[in-house]
Amino acid sequence: MDSVSFLRAALQAGTPLLFATLGEILTEKAGNLNLGVEGLMLLGAVGGFAAGLATQSALVAIIVAALCGAVGGLLYAVLTVTLQANQVVTGLALTIFGTGVSGYAGRFLMGDIIPSSIRNTFRTIPIPLLSEIPFFGEIVFQQNIFVYCGIALAILMGLYFSKTKQGLNLRTVGENPSAADASGIPVTTYKYIHIIIGSAISALGGAYLSLVSVPAWQENITAGRGWIAVALVIFSMWSPYRAIFGAYLFGGLDIIGFRLQQTGFALSQHLIGMFPYLITILVLVISSIMKRRQYAPTSLGEPYFREDR
Repeated sequence: MDSVSFLRAALQAGTPLLFATLGEILTEKAGNLNLGVEGLMLLGAVGGFAAGLATQSALVAIIVAALCGAVGGLLYAVLTVTLQANQVVTGLALTIFGTGVSGYAGRFLMGDIIPSSIRNTFRTIPIPLLSEIPFFGEIVFQQNIFVYCGIALAILMGLYFSKTKQGLNLRTVGENPSAADASGIPVTTYKYIHIIIGSAISALGGAYLSLVSVPAWQENITAGRGWIAVALVIFSMWSPYRAIFGAYLFGGLDIIGFRLQQTGFALSQHLIGMFPYLITILVLVISSIMKRRQYAPTSLGEPYFREDR
């Protein structure tokens, strides 16, 4: 098994997980636990695919996918921030909603294939000089634009949290919304903005699957990756930088079974499908033992009532 080609493919397989994880990190930094990542990814997948077919434009497809996720995030924000609905139940309802919408819309998309003009947009684009670096350059700098954007987004998000006033305000909202409110930070506004943007980012993970990874519509195309992304938030300890490693690690786990089969190693297809989810359960168990929950925003999952301040 060629290590360079395997690692390059692992980055590609981990990219939808990276976008979904980054979107959920942004949402949880605002103090809101959104278990609807799977639904957001499905909304982005079906919206981006349909828009790509209709317009044959990669840009329009990406914009529509992000907008579909943003609408889902807005619905979640209205219910959990304004109406103070239970965040866990609302997130689960969002997953069911996204699954239903993608299932219904997907009936009209079966058999369709993304136009070659869009596939060409997401072809491999080697970065001059950097792609010629032995080993590392071949893996990281010979990718499609989606992979590059995922890495750049993670780095920018990390800088946003630690180096900007707005990012520090967001962390305050997630840690102690009462103190943030008392210091003049508009808590509700911060929650709405970051939940909507985070949902749009998660939806782009689904768009990657339908536009790049599997450029033809498949029922339940995300195959549970949204749930893995929720676990990866804990695994990465709410750090965008660690999310890069976690997403690509699970991307490698997702494809390693097929690579082993190509080498002649006999392995059950059912076992291959189970492997990433078994590792996800193991990660959650280890995270609980290591008490990684202490890295979570203090007010995560708790509704904020301004009158209780």
